[in-house]
Amino acid sequence: MKRRHLLHSLAAPVLLAGCGFKLREAPDFAFDSIVLNAPASSPLIAQLRRSLEANGKVQVLAPTSVAPLPAGAASAPVAVVPPVPGGRVALDLLQELREKVVVGINASGQVREFQLRSRIRFRLRAADGRELIPETELLQQRDISFNEAAVLAKEAEEALLYRDMQSDLVQQLMRRLAAVRTV
Repeated sequence: MKRRHLLHSLAAPVLLAGCGFKLREAPDFAFDSIVLNAPASSPLIAQLRRSLEANGKVQVLAPTSVAPLPAGAASAPVAVVPPVPGGRVALDLLQELREKVVVGINASGQVREFQLRSRIRFRLRAADGRELIPETELLQQRDISFNEAAVLAKEAEEALLYRDMQSDLVQQLMRRLAAVRTV
């Protein structure tokens, strides 16, 4: 009986390895350093910086000088990225927006349900100015019910959902940065 259990417990890793299963590894980036061109107070950028630094393969740099955008462009300034060997890129966070939209009301006109949205627009540029990732928008949304009797609990739940959406956006951003193959 013990041999049968031992055989079954040894067979599981062999079968998983045979089907191509492997644990998710840290992303491998095509660049050595990245300039995060965004407001320093952005919690999303702070979490992205921590994720990139935890990877250990990419150096996160602060923008040294900022050049204004041409008229009609997005409102975020553009960091000047000097070309260096080894591949330096700049991530421009063009917009970071949190929205709370009413999606349901009851018969007496009171709010019953909200939809929380977290939206970012960004682009990735190489040191020579080429766009590696053109302007892209990522969106996360969550539904939350509302109850006037539990307002404080619902505010805490809302904050938790926004943090969850922010983590999802950072993970999506990390996957998109890892998908860039040429700098």
